[in-house]
Amino acid sequence: MQNKNGKMIFVFLLPVLILFTAFFIYPLAYVIVTSFSKWNGFTAPQFFGFENYRYLFTDENFRLSLRNNIIWAMVLGFVQVPLACIMAMVLARKPKGWKFFRTVYFLPNVISQVALAMMWTAIYNAQNGVLNALLTFVGLGHLTNNWLGNMDTAFAAVIFQQVFYIGYFMIVILASRLSIPDSYYEAAELDGASIIQQEFHITLPMLKPILITTITLALAYGMRHFESTFLMTGGGPAHTTSVMGIMLYTDMQALRYGEGNAIGATLVIFGGATIGFIRYFLTKNSDN
Repeated sequence: MQNKNGKMIFVFLLPVLILFTAFFIYPLAYVIVTSFSKWNGFTAPQFFGFENYRYLFTDENFRLSLRNNIIWAMVLGFVQVPLACIMAMVLARKPKGWKFFRTVYFLPNVISQVALAMMWTAIYNAQNGVLNALLTFVGLGHLTNNWLGNMDTAFAAVIFQQVFYIGYFMIVILASRLSIPDSYYEAAELDGASIIQQEFHITLPMLKPILITTITLALAYGMRHFESTFLMTGGGPAHTTSVMGIMLYTDMQALRYGEGNAIGATLVIFGGATIGFIRYFLTKNSDN
């Protein structure tokens, strides 16, 4: 009986396995193989050994981009997700207008990333941007800055505009939070537990599985980050906001496909290892 069920499970999984192999395993293997070659995308790849990787890991811009990707992952995973969790716990208490605020916080997730990046570029504009105008209006004109053109502020400015888009993770965590029976909180309230104590001793322990999942997703989004930085700064000024996705795009535009695939392979392997390690650490602590 078990053997029969195993065969049926395999039959049902076979179409998915074929698609997964064709559209993920094969392209990934092709990227890794061609990353060891010198290739312009038109002629046949020429074996180049580890030269692409040697060049990358001695390139200051690549090391800076790798560092920026790690920072993106950490900020999204350990700043954005906790903010989303806090808001989800507040909304789960169903204060007045909670449905309205739930919609408002989720709204940026249905707006094009291009539109949001262009909006923030206008806000940060050095000449007539909203941020500088606001600082001047409140008497802090000495703090006005070329936010995206200054090497000291560009990276922080790009991250800042992204980290508060908590709507997606908030909805996921809120759905899990609303599934916790109210009787737990009623019993805790009868025992004299405050709202803060209820959240720390009931909500957070029961949300651990979904928090680990959302942190993992956020880390993945951070490691593959590209759009908003590319649209707002293009990786500048002086590569201070560059990420591996931008370097990969630049290499592809310059027909350096071998080097670009080396960046892609590094991104997949390093990103997967980083996310796997952090997920293991979080899951291990959760089990304890």
